[in-house]
Amino acid sequence: QVQMVELGGGSVEAGGSLNLTCRYEGYIYSSYCMGWFRQAPGKEREGVASIYTQTGSTLYSDSAKDRFTIAHDAARKTLYLRMNDLKPEDTAMYFCAADRAMLFRTSLVPAEFQYWGQGTQVTVSS
Repeated sequence: QVQMVELGGGSVEAGGSLNLTCRYEGYIYSSYCMGWFRQAPGKEREGVASIYTQTGSTLYSDSAKDRFTIAHDAARKTLYLRMNDLKPEDTAMYFCAADRAMLFRTSLVPAEFQYWGQGTQVTVSS
């Protein structure tokens, strides 16, 4: 079993930046597909960024590309999401997730992930 906890959400003005952190505990294999997802009120959960921990390969949604950066620190058991140039449409609850069944690939599909955190709120004002 893996437990995941997100930190770092908050409120920021448009154009600002936030760093999200996801710390995880439990038995972790050396290779995991991990990701950040978000869900706005009344909308479906969507993938933002994903990383395959063994290779460092990353995948971003079109909305996150060039603004967000995902990173992973295995020694600290921490997943990061650096968000720059935030926009009001980035307002959502942000979740980190992990899955060990996906081998050597990344994914932005929520249904493919087994372990989830509880989420942290990000609010961007115009």
